[in-house]
Amino acid sequence: MLVLTAAVIIVGILCLLDMLLTFGVIRRLREHSELLRTRQFGDEPPVISLSAGQVPAEFAVTADDGAAVTGPAGLQLAGFFSASCSVCPERVAPFIEYVSANRINRGNVLVTMLTADGAAVPPYLSQLAEVALVTVQPYGNLIAKAFGVAGFPAFCLLDADGAVVATGYDPAALPAPAMA
Repeated sequence: MLVLTAAVIIVGILCLLDMLLTFGVIRRLREHSELLRTRQFGDEPPVISLSAGQVPAEFAVTADDGAAVTGPAGLQLAGFFSASCSVCPERVAPFIEYVSANRINRGNVLVTMLTADGAAVPPYLSQLAEVALVTVQPYGNLIAKAFGVAGFPAFCLLDADGAVVATGYDPAALPAPAMA
């Protein structure tokens, strides 16, 4: 009986030590993740599209619903998603919330889904079509080139003249549009 009690106490102490070490490792991993992020991007976020103040090249495209879209003038928001992007599905709900919260007219929002030839279109595209004009384009298309898109997802807020006001990976981080 005494041996069993001693074994249980020793196992309990070992479990407590293991928990303390695990918490320490988790804390260090968080510190290292932050250091890697800072080293990789510095204090400035990575450039994913044209910078504020730049004006995208003019383009004309037909949306999936048949509507003619010309830009950048007349657009308030452009969103770029990729069929192969693992983060893109997570940004769909914040994008829809941003458009709805800022009461941006569907005709002033363009979503470009970039796919490889023959690739399947993600199922969330129908959700985006409720708040935006949607076009499915191959990588390297004119719209992505006009906006200088270099990463996904990418969101560009535009002013009345079609100049970029703000860009980012997260639509929730964009400022409210000046024109409604």
